[in-house]
Amino acid sequence: MGTKQTVSPKFGGTVKAKAKSTTSDSPPPSPTDKSLIKSKPNRRMSTNRESSTEVNTLPAQKSVVVAYVLWLFGGIFGLHHLYLHRDRHAFIWACTLGGYMGIGWIGELFLIPEYVRDANEDPRFVKAFVAKLQAFQRPPYSSKRFVGQVMIGHLFGQLFAMAIPQTVVAGFDLSFLHWAIPIFVSQGIWLVGNIGREQGVWWHCLLAAYLAYPARYFIYDETYSLLLTGLVSALTFDGISKQWRRTPPRRGRPVERSLKLTGAILIYCTFWGSFVYFNGTIADEDGGEVPIHEALHNFLASAWWTDLKQALHDTYIYAQHHGWYETWKEVFESMDVDGERNSYKVLGVSATASQAEITAAYRRLSKEYHPDKVKDEALRNEAHQRFIEIQQAYNVLSKIKSNRRRKNKQFQEDDAIVL
Repeated sequence: MGTKQTVSPKFGGTVKAKAKSTTSDSPPPSPTDKSLIKSKPNRRMSTNRESSTEVNTLPAQKSVVVAYVLWLFGGIFGLHHLYLHRDRHAFIWACTLGGYMGIGWIGELFLIPEYVRDANEDPRFVKAFVAKLQAFQRPPYSSKRFVGQVMIGHLFGQLFAMAIPQTVVAGFDLSFLHWAIPIFVSQGIWLVGNIGREQGVWWHCLLAAYLAYPARYFIYDETYSLLLTGLVSALTFDGISKQWRRTPPRRGRPVERSLKLTGAILIYCTFWGSFVYFNGTIADEDGGEVPIHEALHNFLASAWWTDLKQALHDTYIYAQHHGWYETWKEVFESMDVDGERNSYKVLGVSATASQAEITAAYRRLSKEYHPDKVKDEALRNEAHQRFIEIQQAYNVLSKIKSNRRRKNKQFQEDDAIVL
């Protein structure tokens, strides 16, 4: 009996095992045979290591200067938070124009360096964060974050309440949708609570909001009932759900982030649109209030809109036959950007009038509408305005005629040189 070396197919190494006695012992492998036995790495383990490396790879380091520039020129819309991968924070800023008209935006003046260190996984930030984890098992109470949760929760709940149509729409009474208000209150609280290195689950906020919402039947002021719902939900999140986010938030790809943020903003704007369309009103000439959806319906049925649609349709047909360049040229000329057509109308002359005819019309109208010749005080102001219009029209036409004569003379001289 003896021992021989065998290759472990799993680890690619050699192990010693006792060989059983046989009638014909195999010769030990030669050095050449041993050189052929190599350790092959496990393909699955290698793939996992590569994918783990890709997940843990940090993005390009963020710059404090760039963050401050974005804060200065687009901070109220959350551009600096988008740059630092704080998408939830950016959405809140976009909804509230910098935290209720710039209050939160101004308060971030000295916080941006810390945000940048967080985005860069700076060793100083990591060391300070680890110290917080060791000192506090759960995130401590923050009045700033708590007030922000209540305010955003109240905003989202109030917006959804305003967006519910107060009238019957297509034969349906949608007032029952008010039972969805706690969903949006809890969403606002959860959203603020999950910014940065803190996190929590949503259903705690949702359950607390629904438990507090029936208070609306005892508190008739909707503002206070929503405020109570938000306070109970925020206290529940702060006392039960809140915990540390021990690993950095997952950094999604730009396309994924753009789709999520764009979708959230569109939903937010849809609620504002619903409020304006169904529940908004405008004042008429008599001081009465007309619902916007009725005013819009009347506008679409008005003669002015009908004429405008017909003009647009005619322009489209004209462009199909004559080309878009000629169409734009006609539109540009009809806009009378240089005031030529209006000047002819003010002086009462035709578009083919000569400079002498324009001057004669100007002198005649100037004498007629000169303020010194108007004795009635009530008509003197009107005559003064008319006199100014006549002078402006004469100056415009004289300038245009002079430029055209100069261009024609230059064109004729160029032709003479060529010949």
